[in-house]
Amino acid sequence: MTIVGVVGDVKQAGLTNSVLVEVYAPHAQVQLSNAMNLIVRASADPATLVAAIRRETRALDPAQPIYNVKTMKTVIADSVSDRRLTMVLLAVLSALALLLAVIGVYSVMSYTVTRSAREIGVRMALGAQARDVLKLVVGQGLTLAVIGLVIGLIAAFGLTRLMAGLLFGVSATDPLTFVLIALLLLVVTLLACYLPERRAIKVAPAVALRCE
Repeated sequence: MTIVGVVGDVKQAGLTNSVLVEVYAPHAQVQLSNAMNLIVRASADPATLVAAIRRETRALDPAQPIYNVKTMKTVIADSVSDRRLTMVLLAVLSALALLLAVIGVYSVMSYTVTRSAREIGVRMALGAQARDVLKLVVGQGLTLAVIGLVIGLIAAFGLTRLMAGLLFGVSATDPLTFVLIALLLLVVTLLACYLPERRAIKVAPAVALRCE
């Protein structure tokens, strides 16, 4: 056989499998099976070319069946469908975890602010500004959030080996992903601390001092 060119590696057996040694040969010279795939590059919508391809194929061989017509995008999507399902489930569970975290932080901060209403009233009666009280409570919440975030990042780095097999084209320790998620959690925690405290500082000091 005469080698006429060399092509790059192709993951013919799937994205999760290793690249195998393969040889491309003309179908007329090496007929390993009775089936063959016809691949058409199209600049327009591929669906509009199906009828024309069927017509031309029948013109060459009326007995040649044409079946399993798919776009390359669909073929690639099917090859990672099981991994996509896993990632969708993980994304849904992660969103639920974030929602539960937000509800938990908001509830705890609301309870803390309610229990500290008397202290807030005393501080404001003695001349503390609203921004001072706000800074104090939000600072306490963010301190706990940063501690939890550091613990979570350490645990996430430790579990990256479990996620490596589900990712394609993205590192399991992608710095941008970790930074964006950390910022998202900090913003969510900030809002969860800010909203209940904002309501508390609007209460008149005299009213707050009468609260238990």
